[in-house]
Amino acid sequence: MREQAQSGHPVPQTPAAHLPVLFAQVMDGLRVIEDGRYLDGTFGRGGHARGVLQRLGPGGRLLLMDKDPEAIAEAEASFGGDARVSIRRGSFAALGGWEQAQGLDGVLFDLGVSSPQLDQAQRGFSFGKDGPLDMRMDPESGRSAAQWLADADEAEIADVLWRYGEERQSRRIARALVARRAQQPIERTAQLAELIASAMPRGKSGADKSRIHPATRSFQAIRIHINRELADLEAGLDAALAALRPGGRLAVISFHSLEDRIVKRFVAGHAKAPPANRRLPPAQAFVPALAAIGGAIRAEEDELAANPRARSAVLRVAQKLERQP
Repeated sequence: MREQAQSGHPVPQTPAAHLPVLFAQVMDGLRVIEDGRYLDGTFGRGGHARGVLQRLGPGGRLLLMDKDPEAIAEAEASFGGDARVSIRRGSFAALGGWEQAQGLDGVLFDLGVSSPQLDQAQRGFSFGKDGPLDMRMDPESGRSAAQWLADADEAEIADVLWRYGEERQSRRIARALVARRAQQPIERTAQLAELIASAMPRGKSGADKSRIHPATRSFQAIRIHINRELADLEAGLDAALAALRPGGRLAVISFHSLEDRIVKRFVAGHAKAPPANRRLPPAQAFVPALAAIGGAIRAEEDELAANPRARSAVLRVAQKLERQP
């Protein structure tokens, strides 16, 4: 859940006043039916899940997934006693391995890092709060950002910063990181943020023309790399399409252009035939598997006023089509 709600639908009550981004638009997009089967692949703190559950009748089912053990603990505490709900810890990339996740009427992915994760300094996602440099969505699995930075070579660091953060100063920052770690380990978020700022060319170490912190793109890039976010998204989209029944809806909220580009291309690739190439033999007749429901959906002004973090949120919705014989 990546925070805030919209008018037009009842707003679910969520812990610590967290409200899901684009709530009404997601509910409209999923088009929840009382006896339907739905999967929320990024439970977070459950704002969207509560909205779906409110619309389900006794015969409906809601499947919940999340990598984060804290999110799963919240799901168990909030929904563990509801017979309509099943909970599974793990990445939505592996939803195809969940036997219950078949014949779904709707799938939701709310991508990126959640507000509770950002707000906890010990999780290491934010340069605004000094804490251990972790950044793992599942802190019990894989390598932390500090561990990766301790031994990744300069070229790999630069590639990650450019590929996932589109950071123009990626090589300069990577060079500074490697030089600094030879003197002392880079283990704190404030330490990394200060180092990145100091590595920027003169005149760019403070807020630049776009008024973002100089460490913003690098933190995003490292987080995406550590959590394999884009690879998981590609696998998750394929798994969601396979799990949806004809007529089922896929709704994905992304927060930066790399994610949105993958979602947009996925929907388009399954909705439209690729351009013909006269140099190649005629391809087999294209059968669309998805239809886009509208275009990119963004938060409206009242939501943005209440939650500035919603400014970068983009929702895309698609519907699975009946395959023609």
